[in-house]
Amino acid sequence: MATNRTFTMLKPDAVRKGYIGGIIEQITASGFRIVAMKLTQLTTDDAAAFYAVHKERPFYGELVEYMTSGPIVAAILEKENAVEDFRTLIGATNPEEAAEGTIRKKYATSISENAVHGSDSDENAAIEGAFHFAGREQF
Repeated sequence: MATNRTFTMLKPDAVRKGYIGGIIEQITASGFRIVAMKLTQLTTDDAAAFYAVHKERPFYGELVEYMTSGPIVAAILEKENAVEDFRTLIGATNPEEAAEGTIRKKYATSISENAVHGSDSDENAAIEGAFHFAGREQF
């Protein structure tokens, strides 16, 4: 069976509020296999590099500050059609627009504190996963 991978981060707001278990449970109940996972904290340089694509946007500074405000959970997930299925599972960036039952509908409080990151393409999933995990950390 062909599978592919996606990358996710449980953001500082979700970690701070104690949502790690509930979010991970929802992810695994949706058929994703965790192939790498760790609790870590991004440095300012890490966050700036990870979100470099947004550097010219007005929210970039606030995003870097927010993503370094506390620990995150980084994970690589595996499932057939992983990127698209995970994007569906997490829901719209704005939790008010997210579908019922999605992670963001259940756990996010705003567009900026939206609980979870999910890769938007197979290419970005590979880049983002490699940013956080060495090959020997992926199973």
